[in-house]
Amino acid sequence: MPSNIDHPALKRIREAFPDSKFQASEFRGQTSLIVEPDDAHEVLRLLREHPECDYALLSDVTAVDYLDYPVEMPGRFAVVWVLRSFSCNDMLVVKAFLDPVGDTTGNDMDPGLRIASVCDLWPGAEWREREAFDMFGIEFTGHPDLRRILTWGDFPAYPLRKDYPLRGRGERENHDVIDRNSS
Repeated sequence: MPSNIDHPALKRIREAFPDSKFQASEFRGQTSLIVEPDDAHEVLRLLREHPECDYALLSDVTAVDYLDYPVEMPGRFAVVWVLRSFSCNDMLVVKAFLDPVGDTTGNDMDPGLRIASVCDLWPGAEWREREAFDMFGIEFTGHPDLRRILTWGDFPAYPLRKDYPLRGRGERENHDVIDRNSS
């Protein structure tokens, strides 16, 4: 982790996880921390529970697909947690990169796209993790109710993956049209 970034939480993380690999960056005053997927839950626990960090608010959980990104990334997908500490008046973005093992064009669960749920730390993460699961196919292990939230249960793909066609795979054409008179 670069030592020139002056963020109060980075020192605590270095002390608590001396053998783990981290990467930190800062852009326009916003600090981002990249963690290994296996370390993500414990790092987030430290950020939540350590009194000098106190990131009590999980502002967002989302994912990013870096397919065909012009810069080399540590993995194709990133799970992103946006944290806020009111006692420190601070914000931190934590990312963990995941790489799929197989083909990503289908509806199969990929073992490379699994990461621990943070619902035990922030109960409000439940719906946001479900959204990332539904749109990107990232499986949050330990989630209390991981099922689709925006598409139907048998939806055949994950629509925010960049290898998903822009017009969809027949979703727009294969439905019954209900007009005002027939509803």
